[in-house]
Amino acid sequence: MLKVKDLEVKFNRLPVLSNVDFELAKGESLAVIGPNGSGKTTLLRALMRIIPFEGIVEWSSEAKIAYVPQRIDLEKNLPLTIQDFLLSKIKLLRLGEQELGRVLKLVNLPLTIVGQKLGLLSAGQFQRTTIAFALIGSPNVILFDEPTAEVDLPGEEQIYDTIHRLQDEQQITLIIVSHDLSLVFRYATKVVCVNRQMLCYGEPKEILTTDQLHQLYGVRGFYHHDHLRNN
Repeated sequence: MLKVKDLEVKFNRLPVLSNVDFELAKGESLAVIGPNGSGKTTLLRALMRIIPFEGIVEWSSEAKIAYVPQRIDLEKNLPLTIQDFLLSKIKLLRLGEQELGRVLKLVNLPLTIVGQKLGLLSAGQFQRTTIAFALIGSPNVILFDEPTAEVDLPGEEQIYDTIHRLQDEQQITLIIVSHDLSLVFRYATKVVCVNRQMLCYGEPKEILTTDQLHQLYGVRGFYHHDHLRNN
């Protein structure tokens, strides 16, 4: 589905991300991890070709890509409802209004909530709404930038369960920026570690050793997990 080779991104001629090489097969789930400021969001933007880069980003001809950003800042008094938000894309794509019910069902939001203003939704409801927005038009690849960054723990579990249920049911290929290593181990089939450059790539259980995570984050004792082991 995706091949990345010798990817490098520069701002003002200074490299901010380099030496990125990985491949992703159809239906796989790739986690992108690294400390704050390491280039994770920059990588997503390069994959979507919305910033300049050097190297190769080669998507399959069948790839139909959607994106869920980390956050969208909204005024609480903004008179925009879930229905308004979703129908704006549905109409743009010239789809029938039945698409509204379809995507709401996929993210477990009831039709009775469509009149709710976006600014008054809980963090979990709003994130499920943005996922529903991404699902309009039936993409087969979705890029998520820290999808649970502002969601409480119960909501976080619901969001990840929703994402991976969609992956199973809809055969969606996922790329997810995440700081939660327990969820990376639970859900990702591949992981890319970045800190201004790619430091590791492969199956989480194989490559995310305590030594590798120490190299990535620079702190020991921060990332205990049953799957971690020493080299």
